[in-house]
Amino acid sequence: MKNLSELSARLHVLRQGSRHRTRRLLDGAQGVRVVLDGRPLLSFASNDYLGLAAHPALQEAVRESLLYGVGSGASHLLTGHHALHHGLETQLAAFVGLPAALLFSTGYMANLAVLTSLLGRHDTVFSDRLNHASLVDAALLSRARHRRYRHADMAHLASLLADATSDTKLIATDAVFSMDGDVAPIEDLLDLAERYDAWLYVDDAHGFGGLGNTGRGVLEGLALASDRLIYMATLGKAAGVAGAFVAGHPVLMDWLVNAGRSYIYTTAMPPLMAAAVARSLDVMAQEAWRRDRLRAHVDRLKAGLATLPWPLMPSSTPIQPLLVGDNQKAMAVSSDLLQRGILLPAIRPPTVPEGTARLRISLSAAHDSEDIETLIQALHEVSA
Repeated sequence: MKNLSELSARLHVLRQGSRHRTRRLLDGAQGVRVVLDGRPLLSFASNDYLGLAAHPALQEAVRESLLYGVGSGASHLLTGHHALHHGLETQLAAFVGLPAALLFSTGYMANLAVLTSLLGRHDTVFSDRLNHASLVDAALLSRARHRRYRHADMAHLASLLADATSDTKLIATDAVFSMDGDVAPIEDLLDLAERYDAWLYVDDAHGFGGLGNTGRGVLEGLALASDRLIYMATLGKAAGVAGAFVAGHPVLMDWLVNAGRSYIYTTAMPPLMAAAVARSLDVMAQEAWRRDRLRAHVDRLKAGLATLPWPLMPSSTPIQPLLVGDNQKAMAVSSDLLQRGILLPAIRPPTVPEGTARLRISLSAAHDSEDIETLIQALHEVSA
């Protein structure tokens, strides 16, 4: 058993290596201008890519749904599956162009449900080396053999699949990699899934809502008609609320209802959250200018930071990581920006590989062009 003195010593080591993490206190609504620890800041640290977290239409949807109460009161399999949940599942499936969808309280729980219900000791899961921690944990908890392929390396993945003799094989990948901002080759992955008789599980937490002309995320524009495809997206980023959903074949959704432990053994999300997400989907469809503005911000930022001593990593998404390398340097730059009233967090190992500490710029449609120019100017000043 680890005692308190040992934990204190380990925390000291984290502080010495510039890896210790603390929480900031948000006072007020989420947005690009926030008050953290009592200080007003221009934020580039939120996943609220479309600026919907405090949208009046979503707030109104919550007010309207309060007549159904606040809590759901039970799991989905008892009395907690509300008509608002059911309607949202139908709406989400139609939005992403897949036959059926199932709501989850979090993306973490969705990943756990899918991988642990489809895989066991005699199966194999193939994971991109840069997958989110929730996918890694789900793979480990499934008890399946866990094979990790080099990031986005289809030849390496193909060789691993060719060697596998498992009863069931599943390829798991982030769609947009949260720390690098690049997009997985979904069509190539599905080709491999078809060739080697495997499921393809796509976690589109950071693409849903923000990518594509209509916000369908990485599925936008891809003619992917396969029963092997399992799609997951979270609802607390571009959608501005909370929760997640899995979409795919109706038989798979039925299986998750009956075998997904993190679906079965938990209280359903409050119906008011389902109402807010449903309204969010309407706003996404009606206010396409938000995605247009987001793309313009990405282009302007890339142009404005092209001459910095630290490169932007290759990304066309709202996640624009500035690769600094050294932990202490990344922390120092983040601190200098904070003194200028700009919140831009430093991301360090173990979240990212050793030697790749970075400033993770998260852009939002709620930023205006002046905000982008302010950040560009500030980064040039602190790099001088």
